[in-house]
Formats: sequence, C-alpha cells, structure tokens
Amino acid sequence: MKTEVLRAYRFTLAPSPAQEQKLLRWCGNARLAFNYALAAKKQAHEQWRAQVDELVAGGMPEAQARKQTKVPIPSKPAVQKAFNAERGDTRADVEGVCPWWHEVNTYVFQSAFIDADRAWKNWLDSFAGKRAGRRVGYPRFKKRGRARDSFRLHHDVKKPGIRLATHRRLRLGSFGEVRLHDSGKRLFRQIDRGEAVVQSVTVSRGGHRWYASVLCKVTTDVPDHPTRRQAERGKVGVDLGVKVLAALSKPLPTSGAVKVSGGGLLVDNPRPLRAAAQRLVKAQRALSRTQKGSARREKAQRRVGRLHHQVAVRRDAALHQVTKALATRFAVVAVENLNVAGMTRSARGSVEAPGRRVRQKAGLNRAILDSAPGELRRQLAYKTSWYGSQLAVLDRWWPSSKTCSNCGWQHPSLTLNDRTFHCTTCGLTMDRDLNAALNIERHTETPNVASDTGETKNARRASISLPGLRAEKQDATKREDADPTGPAPPRRSNPPTLPPQRHEQAKLF
Repeated sequence: MKTEVLRAYRFTLAPSPAQEQKLLRWCGNARLAFNYALAAKKQAHEQWRAQVDELVAGGMPEAQARKQTKVPIPSKPAVQKAFNAERGDTRADVEGVCPWWHEVNTYVFQSAFIDADRAWKNWLDSFAGKRAGRRVGYPRFKKRGRARDSFRLHHDVKKPGIRLATHRRLRLGSFGEVRLHDSGKRLFRQIDRGEAVVQSVTVSRGGHRWYASVLCKVTTDVPDHPTRRQAERGKVGVDLGVKVLAALSKPLPTSGAVKVSGGGLLVDNPRPLRAAAQRLVKAQRALSRTQKGSARREKAQRRVGRLHHQVAVRRDAALHQVTKALATRFAVVAVENLNVAGMTRSARGSVEAPGRRVRQKAGLNRAILDSAPGELRRQLAYKTSWYGSQLAVLDRWWPSSKTCSNCGWQHPSLTLNDRTFHCTTCGLTMDRDLNAALNIERHTETPNVASDTGETKNARRASISLPGLRAEKQDATKREDADPTGPAPPRRSNPPTLPPQRHEQAKLF
C-alpha cells in the first residue's frame, strides 16, 4: 500500500575548514535567536508574575488573581517583528542585536524562534499535566560550549534550495555545497524518481563530526501484514538485560551483523561505555587539570567530547542492528514494559535516611544505561511498523523472571545474583534470562487490531477507559488493587493465583 511518510536521511558531512567555521557561525546565530525569543517570553512571564503578586498582596486569592491577570506571551510572529526592528545592519552602519543577519540564511533565525515556542509550550503542558513523560523544566538559555551546535533550514519545495547536487555533495540554501562523507545515492535516486521531496535539513555537530539530517516526504510501500518468512517464525520474546543485551525465546537467524551466542538465543552486549572507560578516565583527568578559559582546556574538552561521541555512535550501531534483525525476521516482537527511570534511580538516600551500597547501585545504573533498553524499545516501535511486524508489550508488573516457563511456579526469593532459574515443582533448570524470554513470549497475546489504531490516551500514555482484564492494558496507574470481580493479582513473592488465560493478554503498540 503506497503511503506518504516523513523520513529523515542522516548523512555525515566532510566540510572544509572554512565551511566548518561558517557552520559554527550559523549555529551561534541559531543560539542567539533562540535566546532572544526566550528572553522576550521570560520578560512577559515576569510581568505576569509581578501583577499576580500585586493583586495577592492587595487581598485577592491567588487563584482568582491568576485568572484575572492577562499578559500575552509573544510567539514567533511577534518575536520576529521585534527582532527585525532591533537587529541593525552592518551594511548601513546601524548597530543592533544582530547586525550581520544578512550573512545568514533567514531560516536559521525562524527555526530558532519556532524551537523557543515549542520549548515554552512543552514546559506549560508538562506543568499542567498535559504532556507525557517526565517533568519538563523551565526553559533555559543556550550557552556556547554546553548547548548542542545545530540549526535547521527550510525551503520552497517548488524551488528547492536544499538538494543533492551529486551523490556525494549536499547543497544547503545560501550556504553552498558541502561534501558528504558517505554516499547519498539512495536518496538521490528516490528524488529523481519523484518518490521523495525534501522538506528541511537539520545540521548538527556531534564530537568532531558534522551531520545533516534531511527530512523528506517519501511515498513508499508500508506493509500491513508480515511476510511469509516472518509468519513462519511467528512471535519472539525478548528479555532485555545487562549481562547480555537481549535474551530471545527463539534463535535469531542473522547474517553476521548481530553477535549472538547460546545457539542464537543470546545477543551479546558490546558495552561501549565500559570499553572506553580507561580512555575517558584519562581524558577527563587531563581536563580537570587545565585552567578555565585556556586553549589547552578547549583541546581537552574536544577530546572528551569526541570519546563520548564515539561511545554513542557504537551504541546506536549495535541497537540498530539488533532492532532491525528482530523487526524483519519475526511477525511479533514481545518485550517488557520496563521502568528505566525507576531502575536507574540513585540509592544515595537522604541525610536522615542514607542509602546502602550506593557505589554498587551506581555501577548497576551505569551498566543499565550503557545498554539503553529504552532506546531499543523506541526503535522497535517504529521499525515494526516499517517492516510489517508488530510490537507487543507485556504488563510491567508481571513477574516474568520469577515465574517458571514450564509449570508456572513462582520463585519466592529470586535475586539479581541468581543467574540460573531452578524450579522446585517441575525441576526445570535454565538460564534466568532465557526463562524470562519464554514467559514474555507465551504470556503476550496479539489482538486482531492494527498497530496504529490511535487509541485515546491521557497525559501519561494510559488508556482513559478501564475495561477488561488486568493484563490487557499497561496503564501508568498503580496496579496493587485487586480485581473486585475475581481473585487477587499475583505478587512478586507469591505463586500466581490467576488462571493462565488472564496472563496471556498484553497491550499491543
């Protein structure tokens, strides 16, 4: 089925030294425009706050004062109008906040104004509980050396200024052509056939590399059902971990891109951060011994940033290889709904109640974040829709690691140190992670619905209606209450008390 989708093509740039300096200047102007827009918003917010405080001091209730006070927050049109009046112009010897604006593409400023509007809206929606995920803080100014160097360009699609001049050269509007480190032949051919239209490009810097992410509207075939080979292999349960990146309930047939062991059931964890730990320690120690503001400090900062960027690139490469192999070789990929933020929370505690084994917990947190289970699930979510497969997510509180995959007995005192699962009922003995993967596969049922039904969600991505069985959904609400019409749900320290069919339901994403 032909469908228009937005897809980004990321290329590594190979700019000349002069072009790199120009890219840095454009990134600086994007920061300037963002800070200008954010300053205008903060000024209006401070005026509103001052008026509210004045009314409250006069005896008015704060809730009524908030409703009564109206101070408009300037958005992109108002900010851009004020910026045009104050920017100045070096060609006419007029001073201003940005008199060199004519040397930079206008979309560098406009996209920064849009980003400031989005940052402000994200904060307001998060503050009001309308935004999913963790709380978004009050917007902050972008500082050189701390904020990511990037800018975004748009163009008129009828008169494209952003295009691939050749397979190895990308033209940016009013900037010129930049050589690509890799080949753009695939995108070039799609544009030539009329299957892709360039919408925008985002240029960013990571470590010592420059990247261009070309956003295109692509007309492509989106499969609505799995292929024959995917259907033959069926469903696979995936248990994410630290010792191994993933344990699978079925062998993963690969072509060598993914390193597997245990008969294709265990995906090796490359642990890129641990592999680069010694070099990072040496580079960060050298950075700490430099003087702030010196040239040596900038050189040491670049070295640390380069090492961190290499770690991120290697981690992304491993995750992309695994997720594509799973999405293309199985009809259904079943994973757990892990609370990564809770798993990696510090054990430091407080002054009144200090934590125990804080250093050991910090090492575990670092290892979990190095394997990036949240990013792996995010990639599976969109890649399964690309390749005709589906992603099934098991209930967060179902004890997959403590339950026997053969008879259903639940281990009452299984700890993280126990790497082998022993069942005292049926005598099953197997690897803990493989046992969990089998449970994830068997206790996840795929409903006969499409994966993009657009179910109604609240701000925490939970279903508004609460029908059906306990394991049919994976809401963000507390799950300790028992079903009033049935037996109590299983606890982590007790054997399962629900009939098997109540466990064999899960939410499909």
